[in-house]
Amino acid sequence: MKLLQARDLANSIEQRVRKEILTRKRAPGLAFIRIGDDSSSKVYIAIKKKKCAEVGILSFDKELPASLSEQEVLRHIEGLNEDPRIDGILLQLPIPSHLSTMRILQHIDPKKDVDGFHPYNMGKLLLGDLSGPLPCTPKGIHLLLQSVGISIPGKHVVIVGRSNIVGKPLAALLMQKDPSCNATVTLIHTSSCNIQKHCQEADILIAALGNPGYIKKDMVQKGAVVIDVGINREGSSLVGDVDFANVAPLTSYITPVPGGVGPMTVACLLSNTVDLSQ
Repeated sequence: MKLLQARDLANSIEQRVRKEILTRKRAPGLAFIRIGDDSSSKVYIAIKKKKCAEVGILSFDKELPASLSEQEVLRHIEGLNEDPRIDGILLQLPIPSHLSTMRILQHIDPKKDVDGFHPYNMGKLLLGDLSGPLPCTPKGIHLLLQSVGISIPGKHVVIVGRSNIVGKPLAALLMQKDPSCNATVTLIHTSSCNIQKHCQEADILIAALGNPGYIKKDMVQKGAVVIDVGINREGSSLVGDVDFANVAPLTSYITPVPGGVGPMTVACLLSNTVDLSQ
């Protein structure tokens, strides 16, 4: 078993981003939209803003009260779309329940869609056009697998979780007709039958369902690569979707939580911002 940690690779990406920015006439700008006072959102934005400052990306804060109507939120986004200082716009999720996440994401200029969640950019990914911004976590997982020489073509990848943020775009990415992809992908979820059987057949098992310790050792075949995307708080600790202590001895590679996928998500956000500023 080898730990598949992202910090070194994430640092390498951040260094490359920093060097690229130094060659530019102006610093890229990234706008963070937070609606309401969700404590986790505040923490995540603070982490991303710190990394932006380290590499030379300018941060712009748009902190909106939860009481705003959807039309008022959309007017704020229109202002960010038109602001020439801003190259990327990030809507921090979740947002208050009276607002439509899809309608707000659709209102972001696709050319400033740093998360790759706009239907236009998701559609490009599904159709095999990888020229647009790719969702950060799927992009990070793909790069992480490649970084240690894990061969993806022909492998059976099982993804547990069908979110629009990880599961769906990751499936679309890894099945691409591309030398670095070409996987056979099975996407399963809470309504799937024979979940244990599907997981046992995975060469690469990716857990992204937000359920602490869900993946047990009897769900993993010996020698599998296990990628744990889950970040769940249990008391004062962060734990993943994989029962790490019992699953790890069976694997060839496994990501820890924290320190596995998370740093790659942030690094890819920085990389996407610079790409959008070209």
